[in-house]
Amino acid sequence: MSSQVDSKPEPQTSQDMPGWKRRVTVFLVGQTITTFGSFLVQYAIMWHLTLTTKSGLVLALAAVFGFLPQAIVSIFAGVWADRVNRKVMIIVSDSVIALATLILAVFMLSGVEDLWLIFLIMAVRSIGAGVQMPAISALVPQIVPTDKLLTVNGINSSISSSLQLLAPVAAAAVYSTISLSAILFIDVVTAVIGLSLLATVAVPTLARVGNEDKPSYFADLKEGMAYIFSNQLVRWVMAIFAIIFLLIVAPSNLSPLMIARTFGGEVWMLTVLELSFGFGMLIGGALIAVFAKKIDRIGMIIGSSILFGVLATAMGFTTNLILFFALFFVVGIAVPAFSTSAMTLLQETVEPERQGRVFGFLGIVMAVAMPLGMSILGPLADVVSVEILLIVTGIATVVIAVVAVLLPAGRRAMAAAHASTGVTTK
Repeated sequence: MSSQVDSKPEPQTSQDMPGWKRRVTVFLVGQTITTFGSFLVQYAIMWHLTLTTKSGLVLALAAVFGFLPQAIVSIFAGVWADRVNRKVMIIVSDSVIALATLILAVFMLSGVEDLWLIFLIMAVRSIGAGVQMPAISALVPQIVPTDKLLTVNGINSSISSSLQLLAPVAAAAVYSTISLSAILFIDVVTAVIGLSLLATVAVPTLARVGNEDKPSYFADLKEGMAYIFSNQLVRWVMAIFAIIFLLIVAPSNLSPLMIARTFGGEVWMLTVLELSFGFGMLIGGALIAVFAKKIDRIGMIIGSSILFGVLATAMGFTTNLILFFALFFVVGIAVPAFSTSAMTLLQETVEPERQGRVFGFLGIVMAVAMPLGMSILGPLADVVSVEILLIVTGIATVVIAVVAVLLPAGRRAMAAAHASTGVTTK
């Protein structure tokens, strides 16, 4: 298989995109409102399952139903995002998510709280996320000048982080005093508001979307897969994401279970855990936005990957709750350094007509790696402690990251990535 780095898309400056600030502002406000509601549901459901079952198997099943459908639909969604209007894709998928959430809320008000129903709605929400992810990621470069991408992505990361500070507090307040169903209704309302704002954002139509002579669906899918596997930069980013989601994100999702078992099952502890992570992400996203022009995308991805492994290992050895919160805070700082750098790298180097398929495949990688890790680690968490799992996966991440950098193949991939971004390596 040949290795290639395709030509970069033609850069768009601020002068080429008049009115971009207004469009981006409305888009970000709409996404902020919608994401806030989604975070509320995310925290409330996971806390509900953690505190009512305290079962690693249940959390593993929640990860499977929450991520595996996303992986399956992302196979098709990436192609759709390169063939149809991306704004319409987002509106339709978020509407389906809101409808499913409303149905769950009504059932829970009626006293039906069966696990199968919760898992079913999680699966539907996951399908919607699988459609949304490539569409949103590919839409951003359509409304943001190329030279402002990392800055806007950093701002968006900071907004998401701010929501992760606010959402757990709000979720804890509602969940502790009212019910899970109330949070579900809030999510429906925020989705309607967010979608109404998105509908007003003018998004340019890609040339191939309106082209009646565009290839068949399966031809597009085949071409996208060939591009992904032949492009050294894209392969490298996909591999890094797979490692992190399998060995770091999956066991990190067991942290609430560790706290519930080791330190107590009080809601405030889980709230502080999420606040620590969210505040860290807020700082990390702000730093990315401020220092965007000075950031080496590749170095940041590698450095944060190694840091993830070190922090996971340290959390496994920690017996002090405050120190555990502090380590989770640092993890939060590292997340934007990893994810924002990687996403921006792809947005800058992949042609607009292929971004939907590339981000769709990235969604598959993340959605498969996460439940795969949880399907193994979740049941293991009922046999051994979460602390041991964190130590083992943390050490494995550091070893894999270091070896990958030192191997000739890894060095060639990094050189290709640097060449694509115009960064000189020695």
